Amino acid sequence: MKEITVEASVNKLNDVLAFVNEQLEAAGCSMKAQMQLEVAVEELFVNIAHYAYTPGVGNALIRTDVTDGCASITFIDSGMPFDPLAKPDPDVTKSAAERQIGGLGIYMVKKSMDDMKYEYKDGQNVLTILKKI
Repeated sequence: MKEITVEASVNKLNDVLAFVNEQLEAAGCSMKAQMQLEVAVEELFVNIAHYAYTPGVGNALIRTDVTDGCASITFIDSGMPFDPLAKPDPDVTKSAAERQIGGLGIYMVKKSMDDMKYEYKDGQNVLTILKKI
């Protein structure tokens, strides 16, 4: 398991992606799984950067564990409690104009990962995505 702590700022997105991709490449992750994980990491980190500490700034810890053909990536922040899995999925049968704003990114992450878990523990949001690689 490896981890990195960065300021929860979109300016740090490239650092986070480089860190995660380094772990995935070292584990021999398939290109398809790596691309899906990259999109998920971007979506989740940008959400933390935009909303967790509004209007302030804080840190995000990203932890990777790539073992037994499975990648686990955990995002931990001390921002406002928010369970993205509790929000209902958007109705994708409606046109973009008819749908409520928000939720589509998390929905895409849910659909592309094998599992997602959230808990609020010790004053921290802990969101983990799992993907077979």
